[in-house]
Amino acid sequence: MFIVETKDLTKKYGRITAVDGLNLRIEEGDIFGFLGPNGAGKTTTILMLLGLTEPTSGSAYVAGHNATREPLEVKSITGYIPEKVGFYEDLTAAQNLVYTARLNGLSDGLANKRAAEALDIVGLPRAAERNVSEFSRGMKQRLAVADILIKQPKIAIMDEPTSGIDPEGIVQVLDLIAKIAKETNMTIVMSSHQLYQVQRICNRVGILMDGRLVAEGLLEELSREAMGGVQFRIEIKLTEITQAIVEAIKQISGVLSVEQSPSGLTINCSEDLRPQIAKKIVDTGGLMVEMKIQSYALEDIYLKYFREG
Repeated sequence: MFIVETKDLTKKYGRITAVDGLNLRIEEGDIFGFLGPNGAGKTTTILMLLGLTEPTSGSAYVAGHNATREPLEVKSITGYIPEKVGFYEDLTAAQNLVYTARLNGLSDGLANKRAAEALDIVGLPRAAERNVSEFSRGMKQRLAVADILIKQPKIAIMDEPTSGIDPEGIVQVLDLIAKIAKETNMTIVMSSHQLYQVQRICNRVGILMDGRLVAEGLLEELSREAMGGVQFRIEIKLTEITQAIVEAIKQISGVLSVEQSPSGLTINCSEDLRPQIAKKIVDTGGLMVEMKIQSYALEDIYLKYFREG
């Protein structure tokens, strides 16, 4: 089931097209990375999904609800962390969460229970009675995740959820998001321009350039598509390169090409074939001096689409 689906979603501001005919499908339970440079249209798309701004044309659906015509239904099942998180600074962490719970119709007893549980999950139980004004940026981001947990939504949309946090805090927040998604089967849509953050926790990725979705799918699928099927490049140094060794390696299933140079062999593969290659070299009487592997990361895929865009 697609929990998020857009059909030719478009948003224009005068002559500027912020989102251009976006057709996006996100499956329930995905951790989806919405990737693109600043100004690519990520936040505008998020606002349309939440029913906070109307599209110029096209439509957006969240769990079957039209975000423009049924914004209240969408908000009731969606948690949202904006890029700039806002809380009542003069209230404690627990009081902020209880306030959110009451806004969502929870009784005082259930509100207090969920607030305590949420603070424990995000690692802030000892900060429950501290005013938010005393919190670091990383603590506020954790509190924002707790705020989402109060609602127990089907989907959480997070716009640059690690913005302004130190490197250690970034890892902690990302791991927390991944842990919650796994344990609750909550769908996560995370907008970011930071490649390594998306690659760390997301199973699917959509790349947005100038308001257009230029690529979408599993990282493995995007790698094969963007790199012509090449996903791994293995470099080998041998005491001697013979034609028999080259031909034997070419026969391995998954080897796409074998390139020979004075320094050794470069083998392009659709998967990690180091054990099979090493065995072929030994069986053919070769002696290997060194073997290195380079996998195509999200950065390679992203840069390819960025150049083409």
